Amino acid sequence: MNSLITRSTCPLSNTLDVIGDKWSLLIVRDLFIGRKTYSEMLGAPEKIATNILVSRLKKLVDMEIVDFHKVKGDGKTKHYYLTDKGIDLYPVMLQMSLWKRKHMSELETHPLGLELFEKIDRNGVSNLYQKVAAHQRSQREELLSH
Repeated sequence: MNSLITRSTCPLSNTLDVIGDKWSLLIVRDLFIGRKTYSEMLGAPEKIATNILVSRLKKLVDMEIVDFHKVKGDGKTKHYYLTDKGIDLYPVMLQMSLWKRKHMSELETHPLGLELFEKIDRNGVSNLYQKVAAHQRSQREELLSH
């Protein structure tokens, strides 16, 4: 992991130094919902610029939140996946989504967000995290075995 220059010793500030920009958590979100390649992430509805996507992917790889694998026979395409450090961001993202639901309910919610809220209501945050973490690890193992 590259050394990180931080603004202070505050844990929240340190975390924001890594994932607090406009795009990093959206890239992590994309990986959670099944976007695995640069092209798939570029097609996300938020319309990230190509140079920003490259920069943020590099930063997330350097910080060991995301990694990639090139599948045999396709040396060109990188398939990105979440490391355990990246998977551990899921509860943070769930809480941010729940905050939005509670305090910004007047804003439209994407169907995937509505589905997420139903899963949270049905399973609870902790149980949902355990299921999603296991699924991500399983997908990562499958990818790396090829």
